[in-house]
Amino acid sequence: MPNNAQLRLRPVLEILADAAANGTRPDAREVISEALRRVPPTAHEQELLSGGVPRGFKNLTTATARLVKAGWMSKGRGGWAVTEDGLRAIVAFSSPSELAEALEAGTPLPDAPAATAEAKPVAAADAPAVDAEPLASPDAPAPAVDPGRPADQPETVAVVGDFGVLLGADRDWDPAGNAVQMRFEPADGLWRLDGELPAGRYAFKFALNGSWEENYGAYGLLDGANHEFQHDGGAVTIVYDHATRDLAAASQLTPA
Repeated sequence: MPNNAQLRLRPVLEILADAAANGTRPDAREVISEALRRVPPTAHEQELLSGGVPRGFKNLTTATARLVKAGWMSKGRGGWAVTEDGLRAIVAFSSPSELAEALEAGTPLPDAPAATAEAKPVAAADAPAVDAEPLASPDAPAPAVDPGRPADQPETVAVVGDFGVLLGADRDWDPAGNAVQMRFEPADGLWRLDGELPAGRYAFKFALNGSWEENYGAYGLLDGANHEFQHDGGAVTIVYDHATRDLAAASQLTPA
């Protein structure tokens, strides 16, 4: 029976097919993070390996080499892309397990014209529960919705971590605290929070829409491990990209 990494290979091709239809070439991190959102990782797969990479992230990255070897996708400096044979594979093998088994057995593609498959999200299993966190402040005012926010963006994004009080919130780990709400910047489609922190080591996640119901940790994983960073003291900038559900490159953080 295919393992979880192998069962995510069809979603990888679907993600790349969507990108091709939109004329884009996503990078490895974008593809792997999206595949892990479509087929959520187990608690075991969320464990961080040396270098701080989740086990499931590393296993899937390694497994995609099979797609390259089969000629179903390509990897390059400009990003990842699905090939014509990869599009045919999506059509020929209609389920993640069927595609994984065909790939393992070296089953040839049927002789048929290439077709562009519409990517369909794989049904997500119940995601692992987040460790118990403090409840949102019942008397805290609801964060204001940014009027410049497009429909595909969340209503609000909060940086919830062990430094909320230092930023002016009533408590740490509170997704409803006004002081930890990020501002949306329409120009680049990113969410930003600027503040001042004393020197130290900190941890946080991104919580959407004022609650813990939808939150993202390291590598953009739903209910994933905390982001961690080391700070020398002074100004800090944290930037969230909803396209990847992850920390954006514009963030000025030093990984812990």
